[in-house]
Amino acid sequence: MKELFVEKNFRVDRQQLIATCNSIIGEYLGQRLRLTLRQLYYQLVSRNIIPNQERAYKNIGNLLSDARLAGLVDWDAIEDRIRVPRKQPEFTGLGELVEAALYSYRLPRWNGQDYYVELWVEKDAISGVMAPLASQYHVTLMVNRGYSSQSAMYEAAQRFIAKQTEKGLQVDRLCVLLYLGDHDPSGEDMVRDIQDRLNIFGAEVEVTKIALTMEQVEQYNPPPNPAKLTDSRAQGYIDKHGTSSWEVDALPPEVLQRLVEEAILEHLDTGKMNAVKAQEKIDKTKLKSFVKGLGD
Repeated sequence: MKELFVEKNFRVDRQQLIATCNSIIGEYLGQRLRLTLRQLYYQLVSRNIIPNQERAYKNIGNLLSDARLAGLVDWDAIEDRIRVPRKQPEFTGLGELVEAALYSYRLPRWNGQDYYVELWVEKDAISGVMAPLASQYHVTLMVNRGYSSQSAMYEAAQRFIAKQTEKGLQVDRLCVLLYLGDHDPSGEDMVRDIQDRLNIFGAEVEVTKIALTMEQVEQYNPPPNPAKLTDSRAQGYIDKHGTSSWEVDALPPEVLQRLVEEAILEHLDTGKMNAVKAQEKIDKTKLKSFVKGLGD
């Protein structure tokens, strides 16, 4: 929703840039996707509207802030995925509680599958794009924010180990970790780091980076950044890939979603999962009948 809080006058070129931002925002809202400021910035860069410079990023952030205050850009269009309030759940009554229970009720949908899959992302900026797919396919979504902590890695290893049993019995299930991260010195090394630390904790997991890869860089041509020379891994990266690096959130959100969905489906028996969903519907019908009986 657009709301006017402060009257502001914009130069003609700024008005045109705001209109372009609104056009891009509209494209993604039409796909039920909300952009972060960084993703909007990369869309502008990839369309040769602004340069790929840190100053240009700050300028577009300032412009969007002013434009929203002036009632020219929808407040719901850009999301901040870091500063999210934590609210305690509350309900207006038992009826609303029952509806919430029915909505959230799910059986372990990966039971009986040959694989157990988790989706990990390097940065918060793309977590909102991944969340609908993670929910749809009942996949655990993990946001690392760079190199993960030792505690988080230990807990992850315990999750994977637990998924190799079912009903108390050991099962022949392969664990797969699908990873999305930047193509830069640290982003490339994080895949190794995750694999090594999961192994230390006794978890047998196949870690696969599905984005951002050099093949995707060549295919989609995202805006490059200089490789960080201060990174201790920079020289090895430069020797292999050159002096440019790329951020995973520079790929269009719909491309990221397609890459992830394809990777999940490679490891999913949809027939088995549909059978679990069918049982969920039966259980929900029973719960509705039980609650109705209480009301009678």
